[in-house]
Amino acid sequence: MSGARPMVVAYDISKNKRRARVRKILKEWNLDNQKSVYECRLTKAQAEELFIQLGNEIDLQTDNLIMAWVEPRRKMLTRGMGRHTSVNRKLFHIR
Repeated sequence: MSGARPMVVAYDISKNKRRARVRKILKEWNLDNQKSVYECRLTKAQAEELFIQLGNEIDLQTDNLIMAWVEPRRKMLTRGMGRHTSVNRKLFHIR
């Protein structure tokens, strides 16, 4: 997947039904997650498509969605008992 860059997707969604729909979309994209934070490698086109899909599910008045590129040349700081992050892996495949 040439042009894929590390990205973090995070959300805070107030309603269970909307949260379930967003999780379903992210699961269909086969993204690694830790609660409401997902780590992946996406091309610009994939990120735009995912943003559109997720944006259609959230309530702009009550929910938050953040998609942020991770600078690959910078050291990633992590702490805690979670699994090793997928953005540090060499390859990440999206179905």
